[in-house]
Amino acid sequence: MEHNSGYWYGDGADDRRRRAIELLQAFRLYRAAEVAMRRRTRDSMAMGENDLLTLRYLLKAQREDRVVSPAELARYLAVSTASVTAIIDRLEKSDHVRRGPHPSDQRRIVVTPTVETDEEVRRTLGAMHSRMLEAVIDLSPEETRIVIDTLGRLQSAVDQVEPVPADGPAP
Repeated sequence: MEHNSGYWYGDGADDRRRRAIELLQAFRLYRAAEVAMRRRTRDSMAMGENDLLTLRYLLKAQREDRVVSPAELARYLAVSTASVTAIIDRLEKSDHVRRGPHPSDQRRIVVTPTVETDEEVRRTLGAMHSRMLEAVIDLSPEETRIVIDTLGRLQSAVDQVEPVPADGPAP
């Protein structure tokens, strides 16, 4: 069998490097497809990135029976409280969220998604989520663990990227 056929991988340093590059390229292609999907989703829902991130965060908090304050949203999005206020204003105007009093502290405000928002997100993303689940549901427990571990190691690698020094990149 030909060495570069893709059906057989050797175990030498060059082979290991080639496999690693192929795997990273596959992740890059997936990431590009995911970014394009998010853009299409934002376009179909007529929202910006932070608006959609806010809705996803609020829907998750609702499933977890947690209340969310505007300050928590600002921390999550890493934006100012003024920016979060503008986001909430837009989402409230489009009937995606509601402001209301905090259940235990009437001086505080909480933000909740509307029922219609949950239904819209399910309509918009439900089929895609089903396809994604189908793509991985047949993985064995061992294969699943390998993918999870690999993604965790990649996340750790990118989280450790240090900023470029002020005097420019290293040669």
